[in-house]
Amino acid sequence: MTPKKRNKDAGPLAEYRGKRDAGRTPEPVPDGEALPRGDDDTFVVQEHHARSLHWDLRLERDGVLVSWAVPKGLPWSPDTDHLAVHTEDHPLEYATFEGEIPRGEYGAGKMVIWDRGTYETEKWSEREVKVVIHGSRVSGRYVLFRTRGRNWMIHRMDPPADPDAEPLPESLLPMRPERRARLPRDQAAWGFEFAWDGRRMPAYVEGGRTRFTDGRGRAVDGPGALGSRLGAALGARPALLDGELAVVGGREIYMVYDVLHLDGRPLLDAPYQDRRETLDDLGLSGPLWQTAPWFPGDGDAVREAAGEQGLPGIVAKRLDSRYEPGEESGAWRFVPSR
Repeated sequence: MTPKKRNKDAGPLAEYRGKRDAGRTPEPVPDGEALPRGDDDTFVVQEHHARSLHWDLRLERDGVLVSWAVPKGLPWSPDTDHLAVHTEDHPLEYATFEGEIPRGEYGAGKMVIWDRGTYETEKWSEREVKVVIHGSRVSGRYVLFRTRGRNWMIHRMDPPADPDAEPLPESLLPMRPERRARLPRDQAAWGFEFAWDGRRMPAYVEGGRTRFTDGRGRAVDGPGALGSRLGAALGARPALLDGELAVVGGREIYMVYDVLHLDGRPLLDAPYQDRRETLDDLGLSGPLWQTAPWFPGDGDAVREAAGEQGLPGIVAKRLDSRYEPGEESGAWRFVPSR
């Protein structure tokens, strides 16, 4: 028995097939009814870049994949429950599906496999499902329980998957540079960035969603689709970014120039050079955001380029400096371009 009552005459995949055109979508759309096969032990989590990023949890049961859409992904800690919206049953072939669902079709967007493996059933009823999941990225005991209609919640019953992981801070005051008239003498010990003359906005990304604070740590709204698209770019990776909203090339762009927390690990004590290399490895580049360039050891050339581009100046940052929240520090120096 699956968690929802099904019309036996219509078949378990009637709702699934009714929402899809086999001639237009690359998704598997079997002609016949689902037949019991397998050991009821396959699970898959697919990252679904649809209109709103979410993760689809699917559990093999009675010849189909019983499915939930989980907007923030599976919780890594028992301290937080996540919404899980029960959706239509999917065919078993969907457990290996990755691809682009065309625009205009149900669930349009990119679908990729985030994790898969096996699971064991501890309880299965119309209102509660308890399972033990064995995957490469997620493992442990979880319970799904129905709250209202198609809305369920998913709760991790085990201790945190990574006991050393730390949640993102609620708010963090950005570090500020001191104003100096001249560049540092020992330029080899410094990295140099353009000063973008924008609005400082640290970004807290978690579960594919983004929230912003201003230079005083107060919550602010990001413009348009910036928050959702930036969240989708990072997917399931929690991160705290430092950057500013600036006009670049006539467009408003979120320029990212630091990463302060990533994958449950605070990076405040890591040297600036290490943080910048970590940020570069994230490959954050999109229509509304960019990773700001940085230039180790050549402040004169960066300052000259800033002047040519009409920027107010550059920011020199010691390569070995830690991040000091809320502080105006001499380890960072704003130097006017003229």
